[in-house]
Amino acid sequence: MQLPFFFEKNLPSAGNFFLGEETSRHIVQVLRMKEGEQIMLTNGKGYLLTAAITKADKKKAEVAIINQTYNDRPGSKISIAISLVKNTNRFEWFLEKATEIGVSEIIPLLCKRTEKHQMKWNRMHTIVTSAMLQSRQSWLPELREPVSFSDVVKSIQYSETFIAHCADGERKSIPDFDNNKSSKIILIGPEGDFTEEEISLALKNNFIPISLGETRLRTETAGLVAAVLLLNK
Repeated sequence: MQLPFFFEKNLPSAGNFFLGEETSRHIVQVLRMKEGEQIMLTNGKGYLLTAAITKADKKKAEVAIINQTYNDRPGSKISIAISLVKNTNRFEWFLEKATEIGVSEIIPLLCKRTEKHQMKWNRMHTIVTSAMLQSRQSWLPELREPVSFSDVVKSIQYSETFIAHCADGERKSIPDFDNNKSSKIILIGPEGDFTEEEISLALKNNFIPISLGETRLRTETAGLVAAVLLLNK
């Protein structure tokens, strides 16, 4: 049986330490764990600890580290820069699934046709954290604050840069590209797609136009399809 898995932002390298109140409450009140039982912890930056409960306090549980490992981030760094969508539930679905499959970074985009320009970052971060724990990973995707399309296009430095759009013109397929690049980013537009001006700006900044298939996809679906293609290329 797998040990319960928790997130703690700050983890020591050895000895005993106290857990945060939220983790402590879940361990003691919800799971009713006792002193001597073991848990697993990650800081979302590759570190994975096995620890034993030494004090079962619902506000400030104490644990002792049994062992510690560090896992390198698997594969290339994959960043999905995706427009916020009007339906918050759909964007939250994307965050959850993108985290589960191992995306490295998620950048909420503000485009000309983006209908929603705000998000509850703390709630979104909680969703990403929960998805990381559910999939038992030790790397938490970096979730950025919403940023304008032009700022992303002009400032991002990645080995490969792509834009997925539905406008006329030649578009390539992600599997056609080199698999050895260390970092990749793809831009996913809002409902209604990017404007011609946005596409032009991306192309001027060396973003490669990409097709995600023959059918027209919702924003959140396109983001997930792009993530899968980049992770498996």
